[in-house]
Amino acid sequence: MNLIEELRWRGMLQDIMPGTEEQLNREMTSAYIGFDPTADSLHIGSLVPILLLVHLQKAGHKPFALVGGATGMVGDPSFKAEERKMLDEATLQQNLAGIRAQLAHFLDFNEALPNAAEIVNNYDWFKNISFLDFIRDVGKHITVNYMMAKDSVKKRIEGDSGISFTEFTYQLIQGYDYYWLNKHKNCKLQMGGSDQWGNITTGTELIRRMSGGEAFAFTCPLLTKADGGKFGKTERGNVWLDPKKTSPYQFYQFWLNASDEDAIKWIRIFTFLPKTDIEQLVATHQEAPHLRLLQKKLAEEITSLVHGREEFEFAVKASEILFGNATTEVLQSLNEDQLLQVMEGVPAHEYARTAFEAGADIVSFLADTGIFPSKGEARKMVQSGGISINKVKVEGIDAKLQISDLLNNSYLLVQKGRRNYFLVKAV
Repeated sequence: MNLIEELRWRGMLQDIMPGTEEQLNREMTSAYIGFDPTADSLHIGSLVPILLLVHLQKAGHKPFALVGGATGMVGDPSFKAEERKMLDEATLQQNLAGIRAQLAHFLDFNEALPNAAEIVNNYDWFKNISFLDFIRDVGKHITVNYMMAKDSVKKRIEGDSGISFTEFTYQLIQGYDYYWLNKHKNCKLQMGGSDQWGNITTGTELIRRMSGGEAFAFTCPLLTKADGGKFGKTERGNVWLDPKKTSPYQFYQFWLNASDEDAIKWIRIFTFLPKTDIEQLVATHQEAPHLRLLQKKLAEEITSLVHGREEFEFAVKASEILFGNATTEVLQSLNEDQLLQVMEGVPAHEYARTAFEAGADIVSFLADTGIFPSKGEARKMVQSGGISINKVKVEGIDAKLQISDLLNNSYLLVQKGRRNYFLVKAV
């Protein structure tokens, strides 16, 4: 597989240093991407660099994932408005452990492979370097003029907040990472987002000046959404890879809700489907966009990749409960954690368990929980067939709700009309 051709048609290539494609076609090449340990989980913005490493390994090359134990203490100023808060040692170690575990899910670390993936931590080579050693042995090779010419630095200098010396030195530290990996791991390629181009080229320059070694680079575009919103952000915040931070159901919903324009772009970037399959899928989707076949396939592929097939199937089942024609059996098949995951954001109410033990009158129940402002309105809606309990239509105003109706012995799902849901907990 020609890696550069593959990435180019997928829309995953922006800047590329001359000679990079030739190097990749010539021999198995070791390459790396850095990951910033600002949290104990990566989010979907990190999926693009992760997938770059996966494509690299699939093409027969050797991927290195660098987690920045040292650079995480400094903070990358690239195109950021203000200086980032410093992390303490305990938080940093927790974040590094979380990120390592997530990367192991995507890359093959089998040491028997000639191109087995490796994880490295730049703290391992920075911890024994003194400040004086660094400015003497590394700093002298790169001029201040060269560093200030970078767009990411210029924007900060010209802005209101300025840039600290700590952040100003970041590109030198990242450049030394590349030099160290080039020297000790024969790493000849660095990849990253387009906002990293300035830092990456400082690394290639440092290698050229310090050792005369070969060094190449390319970047991928930073993702944006068609509506101008920030990619990977929702009303709830970041979409995380950690299922405890973003549930597989919420993760699935993010991709399912993509606009047509975004889905056409994202299906190439976030899946490994071949070009012919994607072209056919896009053509079929455009014939009947209301069926959202493209979004469904995108959500299936990426949810299965990140969380596994079982969680994808659960996400589909959960979506059917709120947006499709799921049966009461499907609803009853969910455990409590799954039920609450699906119902996150659904208005929640409480009702006395003793009322269910006695047999709760449906009209009183709907009014007392506040789902309806009065018994009169509740009665009318029940009589018109507009109320369902646990996906079963309430047939009349004489219906009683029993303990046996409770999901997981605690909950009732009330549906008012087609789209209005309420979760009631027996207390």
